[in-house]
Amino acid sequence: MDEKLRILLCEDDESLGMLLREYLQAKNYDADLCLDGEAGYRAFCKNDYNMCVLDVMMPRKDGFQLAQEIRAINTEIPIIFLTAKNLKEDVFEGFRLGADDYITKPFSMDELVFRMEAILRRVRGKKNVDTVTFKLGKFTFDSRRQILINGDEQTKLTTKESELLCLLCKHANDVLQRELALKTIWVDDNYFNARSMDVYITKLRKHLKDDPAIEINNVHGKGYRLIVPVEDTEE
Repeated sequence: MDEKLRILLCEDDESLGMLLREYLQAKNYDADLCLDGEAGYRAFCKNDYNMCVLDVMMPRKDGFQLAQEIRAINTEIPIIFLTAKNLKEDVFEGFRLGADDYITKPFSMDELVFRMEAILRRVRGKKNVDTVTFKLGKFTFDSRRQILINGDEQTKLTTKESELLCLLCKHANDVLQRELALKTIWVDDNYFNARSMDVYITKLRKHLKDDPAIEINNVHGKGYRLIVPVEDTEE
């Protein structure tokens, strides 16, 4: 691998977690270990990961709940569940929540890595520019380069502006929950961060004002809705 892939590893058994982290590091992965689901959620909000490996039975927030919250932020990231359970209902629940794989303890560390590599190969094969580029009326938003393009004009966005617009794009014409945006970008949904987010929403509205078809509306008590034209796909 030219670049280390970053793995979020959530396992409440500290001894097993440390062994897994060391093994993944030996296999040239960059692995962050969290010992409970709440710590895992905070880590996911702060960092960029290529894959999540989640134990199902964890304190403060179990793997299923954590996976739901991760999926609300990123619908594409691969998730593997680790569990001591082998009940069919639990396996079904894991896949219903969007798991890419499900491994029952005890398991071989080699098997885990083989399964991870198979999933990552498939994911890398599917990636294209559409995962980072959004069409917003007359604008094109390149979230990787943090640039908003309008014809020959390019506007460089700040990191916070880009992160917030990216979330809005992923929820286009739907409500972006205020709490989700705050926890994803600012980590904490306190009063001061909420006021800061309002400022960034105002900045984004100014950046997008040249296209009257694009709006960012307040949804009282819930959050924001990015209104974008829906393209007619009929041939």
